[in-house]
Amino acid sequence: MKVLVTGGSGFLGSHVAEQLTSMGHGVRALVRKSSNTKFLAGLSGIELAYGAVEDRDSVAKAAEGVDAIVHSAGLVKAKDAAEFDAINVEGTRNLLEVALDRRKQVRRFVMVSSLAAHGPSADGTPVAHDREPTPVTNYGRSKLAAERLVTGAKDDLSVTTIRPPAIYGPRDTEMLAFFEAMSMGMLPIMGGGRQKISLIYAGDCARACIMALEKEHESGRAYYVEDGGVYTTGEMADLFLAGTGKRLLKLPVPSPILYAAAFGNELLVKATGKARIFTRDKVNELLAPHWVCSSEPIRKELGWAPELGWVEGAKRTAAWYRENGWIKA
Repeated sequence: MKVLVTGGSGFLGSHVAEQLTSMGHGVRALVRKSSNTKFLAGLSGIELAYGAVEDRDSVAKAAEGVDAIVHSAGLVKAKDAAEFDAINVEGTRNLLEVALDRRKQVRRFVMVSSLAAHGPSADGTPVAHDREPTPVTNYGRSKLAAERLVTGAKDDLSVTTIRPPAIYGPRDTEMLAFFEAMSMGMLPIMGGGRQKISLIYAGDCARACIMALEKEHESGRAYYVEDGGVYTTGEMADLFLAGTGKRLLKLPVPSPILYAAAFGNELLVKATGKARIFTRDKVNELLAPHWVCSSEPIRKELGWAPELGWVEGAKRTAAWYRENGWIKA
């Protein structure tokens, strides 16, 4: 099978590409010319296609001769809502239109969305799959709009949506700050430390994307993926450090300080023109009640199951960070 992977040089996309090539599939990774492709270097069966999801011509060229598409590209930080929409929504539209034009060859389209598209859980129980979406960020709203485009094509193309919660693992930059804080022995605690979250290791999420390509199932299905545990930030740190003898100072951060710091970041965005992930919009996510989902449907329907829980996954992630000089030993 020849698979087009968007965002192939990025965090999750590189794991998808790595697993596909290890299974003997051919991979064409859509990457920007400015992208660092070191995570793809040395993979057997990898081919680079230079372009971007918002450039329909480059998408059409990249999709020539492929049998399936895994759409993992997307912005997680942007200057404003319009920038999120330009990439996350219109980029998805471009890919879908190209796939529909080639529906006789493209047998399945898998999109990576996010729990953020459907919003937080009010009481810490898993978000219902059929609940009315309540995204609380511009990012979440853009991913929801993209999901709706994908679902709208379900009668003309075999489509599947994968909705991960917080993803972590080797190569990740978003949760790097959490591991850095633990290595320094000081962990900021936001929202009173009561927020419960689901997690998924990158390799397990990538495997879910591939199983959605390979396993027969109903077009239009959307699946949450998570490792079976529910954690608070403090519990994550305690579990990771258990038995190491290391002490951790937990520092509560009041909400007004979070919003003030985020506002300062927004001023820097305006001054530099460069997007930053920590904005007041992001604080809405950090202070939401809970981010909990259930992977029961994908376990039953596709036979997927996570291989790593938080403790082992975090150990592997921290080891990778240390080996690559991202955090100090």
